[in-house]
Amino acid sequence: MIRFEGVSKAYSNGQKVLHELNMHINEGEIIVLIGPSGCGKTTTLKMINRLIEPTHGKIYIQGRDIGQENPVSLRRDIGYVIQHIGLMPHMTIRDNVALVPKLKKWPAEKYLKRVAELMHMVNLDPDIYGSRYPAELSGGQQQRIGVIRAMAADPPIILMDEPFSALDPISREQLQDELVQLQEKINKTIIFVTHDIDEAIKIANRICIMNQGRIVQLDTPEHILRHPADEFVRNFIGENRLNLRETYPTVAEVMVKPVASRPSRGLAEAIMLMRRHKVDTLLVVDADSKLLGKTSVWDIQSHYQEESMTLQDVLQEVPPAIEVTQPLADAVNLISKHCIAYLPVIDEERRLLGVITRASLVDVMAEHLSGDL
Repeated sequence: MIRFEGVSKAYSNGQKVLHELNMHINEGEIIVLIGPSGCGKTTTLKMINRLIEPTHGKIYIQGRDIGQENPVSLRRDIGYVIQHIGLMPHMTIRDNVALVPKLKKWPAEKYLKRVAELMHMVNLDPDIYGSRYPAELSGGQQQRIGVIRAMAADPPIILMDEPFSALDPISREQLQDELVQLQEKINKTIIFVTHDIDEAIKIANRICIMNQGRIVQLDTPEHILRHPADEFVRNFIGENRLNLRETYPTVAEVMVKPVASRPSRGLAEAIMLMRRHKVDTLLVVDADSKLLGKTSVWDIQSHYQEESMTLQDVLQEVPPAIEVTQPLADAVNLISKHCIAYLPVIDEERRLLGVITRASLVDVMAEHLSGDL
């Protein structure tokens, strides 16, 4: 879709901003350019619509050298969203969104229909908001209009230069979510500049990390998190994100006290124990606390009238269990594989130490991740 071949940029004072960039941006992906201030990410973005011209190298869009294209025509086929939105204050919202389609001589019926469709896509009723002016909208609403204005002429490429950075955290997160959802419908090629690694990880199909005018790593968020290219990338991402696996909670930290009983217990006693602890299953252990099996409230209920019966008589096979020394990831896999609500934790002698429940797993993992991030 977009290809950079040996692209460099130097200014008249000799300052070199970009060094031999080689990059291919795929059609229909969101690629995020990120890096410290002055790394060249915005310069790279602006070269795509020729707001900045390269000193050396070429940029191709769909195989065409954009250096040979008319820059005005080129820009009208590329959407552009900036941090400060840039809505025309003297124009209504409807006219702001329709600006490029009007410049491209679309008939009124066509562009008005397009404006209405786009406003509905970002949950702004055109009958309510279309005749308002930018100053009458909140910051988040204005930025939504800025985004759909860039889409109004249905361009294949949209450039977004830190579009959400001036918003409050709640509005910013909402717009990030909306952008991802919107992309599923419109499937545009989006080049997005940000300085926020969390934003990049959330929205990107691929992330291009830049430093001092060079591409340090270009890959999926998953691969970058697992395999940072060098120390710069490790530091830029942050050690907490990289060390999650090393600081994973242990099985012992996640397990909770088990509700267990002996096989000689009567069924009425077992029901009382279940009621007291608000569980529907009992684990059954011997005198040495070794796990023998389990029984459910339904097993007990179906034989409840038989007063001579004990838990031994309704005992089911030993459920899947995990040793306390195993990695927590093994417990997660077992719970998922067997579709079970809990997992007994045993030691090497098969003595019952505790249980991991879905609830205990979620609670501990949520606390752990919020603490690290």
